Amino acid sequence: MADKIMIQGTMSGVGKSLLTAALCRIFRQDGHAPAPFKSQNMALNSFITEDGAEIGRAQAMQAEAAGIPPSAWMNPVLLKPTTDRGSQVIVNGRVRGQMQAASYFRYKKTLFPEILQAAEALEAQHDILVIEGAGSPVELNLKQDDIVNMGLAKKLKTPVLLVGDIDRGGIFAQLLGTLMLLEPEEHALVKGLIVNRFRGDSQLFRDGVRMLEERSGIPVLGVVPYIPCDIEAEDSLSDIPPARADAAVDIAVIRLPRMSNVTDFDVFRQYPQVSVRLVGAQEMLGMPDMLLLPGTKNTISDLQWLRETGQAQEVLRCAAQGIPVMGICGGYQMLGEWISDPSGAEGGGTVRGLGLLPCETVFAEEKRQTQVTGRFCEVPGWFSCLAGAALHGYEIHHGMTETDGVPLTTCGGTVRENVCGCYVHGVFDSAEVSGRLVKKLLSQKGISFRGGIDRAAYKERQFDILAQAVRESLDMAQVYRILRAGI
Repeated sequence: MADKIMIQGTMSGVGKSLLTAALCRIFRQDGHAPAPFKSQNMALNSFITEDGAEIGRAQAMQAEAAGIPPSAWMNPVLLKPTTDRGSQVIVNGRVRGQMQAASYFRYKKTLFPEILQAAEALEAQHDILVIEGAGSPVELNLKQDDIVNMGLAKKLKTPVLLVGDIDRGGIFAQLLGTLMLLEPEEHALVKGLIVNRFRGDSQLFRDGVRMLEERSGIPVLGVVPYIPCDIEAEDSLSDIPPARADAAVDIAVIRLPRMSNVTDFDVFRQYPQVSVRLVGAQEMLGMPDMLLLPGTKNTISDLQWLRETGQAQEVLRCAAQGIPVMGICGGYQMLGEWISDPSGAEGGGTVRGLGLLPCETVFAEEKRQTQVTGRFCEVPGWFSCLAGAALHGYEIHHGMTETDGVPLTTCGGTVRENVCGCYVHGVFDSAEVSGRLVKKLLSQKGISFRGGIDRAAYKERQFDILAQAVRESLDMAQVYRILRAGI
């Protein structure tokens, strides 16, 4: 039976995911075999495991921190919002169906047995589970049949560390207010408090620590600073680094309303000569050096958004002026001529695409979920620089795209002059792929390329930076005591 510890937060976005990743890395460094676990996640950033299961990208990131392959057990329930009121429900890595919020609220309690089975499967293979909650444990109208916060902690008999974000203000109201609203048996599960994202000298908060402990009767395990490390965002609403004003190359990414897997473009930020900026409805696209269309959970409605905001015309303008344009997954579908949804996967209907690529997409009921490995073909035009480059990534899509144009990769996709697209998420993570693109963009300006990057090694360094900062900030001896004592 594995030891367990749970990270809950006073609200969404207080840093639960990164603290979970940090503890996974610390426990691994200390010789343990940890695994992350989040019973229910809501996010548009997802990942496909080796066996084709879809889980939240954050749990895949946490698995990397723990040094283990991601699995569906780490995130048995994933909700991918399709509208403001509904989500695609994914259970154990497979689509269970589309549900409106009210229907899912009634349905979720039936998922508890599968959640517990996933936790048991992880416990059989690991000696520590680092469990992440979701949002706040005291959303009083949502507590009935809770499967992700205190409801899960009680089922798994797990001690809880409660995290507040001081950078957002109101840290006393956050932590003390949350504790006040907990039921007595829930309050008893909270064994430590964490003040997260402190800017400046943490010694200045010594009186704050004393006040929190006096009023709560619970020890403050540490004041964690705002950590300047580059760990990928959980979803498109997370903090994303601003564009670099002094960079030689400007890569623009259209910020679609239901943009998914924005982490596809993180690798370009590692190149010191490159800036990546997200362009929303009211922002000027201008004349970027390269334009990228990301994936989306709802291609048809986001394509309509492109047209309504005028950004579709801007994309067409960029393509006509010779700027390289590339679409990934939903972005690839938008670049084609037609998109049809006969099965109603996105509400039904047929819409005209942007017409930049000679392809048509038809949505099917069954989603394609797989990891892929291949190479770029001998393509003409601007993207000829990628010819022969190896690629590895994963596909997550309902649409099947047919093209009579030039194939882009051995895994599909197509290219026409300075426009291309494919379904492969993570295609840029290879230093060979991203490096060739950056080198060509720089060469067009007469600037020398400083060399490629090792994405995997870079990510490992970032996990170590995160873990070191958290280790130095928390009373890890007390964390281990809480872990081993349980409840």
